[in-house]
Amino acid sequence: MGSLPEKSNTPQTFDFIVVGAGISGINTAYRLQTELPRAKFAVFENRDNVGGTWDLFRYPGVRSDTDLYMYGFTWHPWPYSKAIGQGSQIRQYMETCVTEHNLGRHIRFRHKVLSISWSSKSAQWTVAVSHDGILEEYKARFVILGTGYYDYDTPRQAHIPGIENFQGEVIHPQFWPENFDYAGRDIAVIGSGATAVTLVPTLAKKAGTVTMIQRSPSYILTVPDDDTRPAWMHPLLRIWSVLFSWFVILVCRYYPTSAQNYLLNKTVPQLPKSIGMDPHFLPRYSPWEQRLCWAPAGDFYQALHNPRTSMVTGKIKRVTEKTIEMDNGQVVESNVIILATGLKTLLGGKIDIRIDGQKVDWAGRLIWNFSMIQDIPNMMIVMAYVNIPWTINADISTNRFFRVLKNMQKRGARAVVPRVPKGSIMKTEPFSPLTSTYYTEVEDRMPKYGTVGPWKRKQNVPFDYINARWGDATTGLEFFP
Repeated sequence: MGSLPEKSNTPQTFDFIVVGAGISGINTAYRLQTELPRAKFAVFENRDNVGGTWDLFRYPGVRSDTDLYMYGFTWHPWPYSKAIGQGSQIRQYMETCVTEHNLGRHIRFRHKVLSISWSSKSAQWTVAVSHDGILEEYKARFVILGTGYYDYDTPRQAHIPGIENFQGEVIHPQFWPENFDYAGRDIAVIGSGATAVTLVPTLAKKAGTVTMIQRSPSYILTVPDDDTRPAWMHPLLRIWSVLFSWFVILVCRYYPTSAQNYLLNKTVPQLPKSIGMDPHFLPRYSPWEQRLCWAPAGDFYQALHNPRTSMVTGKIKRVTEKTIEMDNGQVVESNVIILATGLKTLLGGKIDIRIDGQKVDWAGRLIWNFSMIQDIPNMMIVMAYVNIPWTINADISTNRFFRVLKNMQKRGARAVVPRVPKGSIMKTEPFSPLTSTYYTEVEDRMPKYGTVGPWKRKQNVPFDYINARWGDATTGLEFFP
């Protein structure tokens, strides 16, 4: 940061600075504009476009892994007939939302937030931003982090023995090469999550061969693709989708064996005779202990009927110049390896956060009502349920935060800080209840949930919505004049 040339100007002051112009940032901007019309705010986005994840991810077939009735905004319902949105379609939808609701005037592109520093004396954040190679400084009463949950710059590095020996191309879907021609190529997709399940049927249309190599299987559920219901029904479909998804999660939690049997029974008739359930489709965990993968119109299973598509399940022994050797003796020949091995989990977009000069780490801090972090003043961080679309809690947590702001106004407070009562001994729960590797491997660096009151993990969508709108929004908070 110190090497950047500094722009000489008096820092511009805002009421709110929002970091990120993805789903979280755009939703927050709309809510600020409509519910706090007198507030002065800006959205800083490092990229050249809105969209966040959907502007970054450009791999073949990239799409949502949930239906857009839920994922879309309540204030601008998803307008298309397909409930599962392609990446380009979602990007276009977000651009339309920004244009039609006049949000672009608040967004500043190519503004990368490097650090935020809180001063208790002035009750303000100082925000250092790199813009086209120039270091700029801003002031704000509040900072809202809409930075997502993963590292935009560095993909997760899975340990694959001998990968450095491979003489073909190694690609991570997070950074798909522009105009990469894979027609006729022999491709190995390593991974079993949503990205792999999306890639395989798309690649199979043009590639020479496609082999999906998985260490362990995932649950893959076929869901409808087309939806001919009229647009006026979409808001109702959103409510139905949220309630139905919540119901499914409850069934998986309390009746895991029944849920497992249902999913496996749905899988059996879709498989070709050449691919058996064991070991390829018998996960070692119960449904929703890890994310459930979706196959629109069963496209993944259809791809397996293509003789040029195959699956290998087991542990990779080594990668050679042209092959991938498995512990069980199988050998996969390929000239392209795609590492669909997950994302590198990260909160806060690598922003250096300091309070009165002291560096802040997330580790061990408790999360207040899914929206603020213990001992960090005047800051909201948009987080989400792990099994319900991101947008749902982005809206719920924003509603709650706005109630906190109105409470501050009534009290004449300049700062609000989540505080755990002194002397309180509270049990904690991990940041994510899922057992996916990309969560468990960073658990020691993440904030945690408590087990009581506002520190407890939020899992009940209807109750959380009601509580955010009309429930207690002061317990666990300390207000400063």
